[in-house]
Amino acid sequence: MIQVSRADNSTVGRWWWTVDRWTLAALLTLIGFGYVMMLAASPAVAERIGAASRNMFFLRQVVYLGLAAAVLVAVSMLTVKQVRLLAWAGLAGAMLMVAATLVVGTEIKGARRWISLPGFGSLQPSEFLKPCFAVVAAWLIAEGKLARRHGATVLAVLIFGVIGVMLKSQPDIGMMLVVAAVFFAQFFVAGLNLLAVGFVGLLGIAGAVGAYFLFPHVQARVARFTGEQSENFQIEVALEAFGNGGLLGRGPGEGRLKNMLPDAHADFVFAVAGEEFGLVMCLVILALFAFVVVRGLVRLLGEGDLFVVLASAGLLTQFGLQAFINMGSTLHLIPTKGMTLPFVSYGGSSVLAIALGMGMLLALTRRRLSRAEDER
Repeated sequence: MIQVSRADNSTVGRWWWTVDRWTLAALLTLIGFGYVMMLAASPAVAERIGAASRNMFFLRQVVYLGLAAAVLVAVSMLTVKQVRLLAWAGLAGAMLMVAATLVVGTEIKGARRWISLPGFGSLQPSEFLKPCFAVVAAWLIAEGKLARRHGATVLAVLIFGVIGVMLKSQPDIGMMLVVAAVFFAQFFVAGLNLLAVGFVGLLGIAGAVGAYFLFPHVQARVARFTGEQSENFQIEVALEAFGNGGLLGRGPGEGRLKNMLPDAHADFVFAVAGEEFGLVMCLVILALFAFVVVRGLVRLLGEGDLFVVLASAGLLTQFGLQAFINMGSTLHLIPTKGMTLPFVSYGGSSVLAIALGMGMLLALTRRRLSRAEDER
């Protein structure tokens, strides 16, 4: 057990007594679940695709999750000013790399979202857009509201528009909708009037209808969800896996349907958890995500810095929404969307980007005695 004296004035000492240790523990527990689920789900996928080693995905994820834990802790030690600077630098770099995917990106299933990097595999830069834009947008909205710098708010909208165009060009409609939802949530928290809320809501509905008619893959997913298309293999297998698992599951490594799910280690890892560990474990995972979101919102109740409130609200919205989309699509509550379950699904870009965002959240919600601490 970690023992740090309250008199310890070092960087680590100050961090330990100011960071939200309950949220940190919940996030590290999710990372632990990530190790367990990769050990359970990934060997079957590796064997099915004829990989050189059945532990290929697991060994990679060991590295990714280890790096994610390090990023989570390191970023959580930053000051508010340092978080803001990191977000601006990360957003600029991510936008450049997303633009590069349209030219030199690797095409997979008709989409250009990845860049091949030696020693890393495929990097998905748009994953890093989400947390960095949430923090940058929060600062611009706060500046526009508190300092009456209307140009800052306009700049936030312009950056959002550029990101939307780039994500639509890949295309990655699901990612675009998540970024839009986070951006809207921040405006709502900042005090957007009801008329504007209604207008933005209508724009969102119009955008969803437009995506349905413009993108065949969106039409296909909606058709499979509504039953207009009978071919819905992964969802049928996932639901059968939950049924097989029952209350306590078949036992670690005893799942059978993971041998049939193409994305058992990624988008449908929650179904593997349901079959092997049962309803109880699925509820524990769900409770951890809910705890992080609710605890984060409660932590903001006494916060007087609008930027911190907006940035944290955006990061929590992104985290909770991504978890909901993954679990909801696996349970056939919403149309399927290729989105990972934070820290639990396979994917280097995903876990590192989520660790960056949650590290920023922990840094922003640390207890501070004075404004000077934010600017150091």
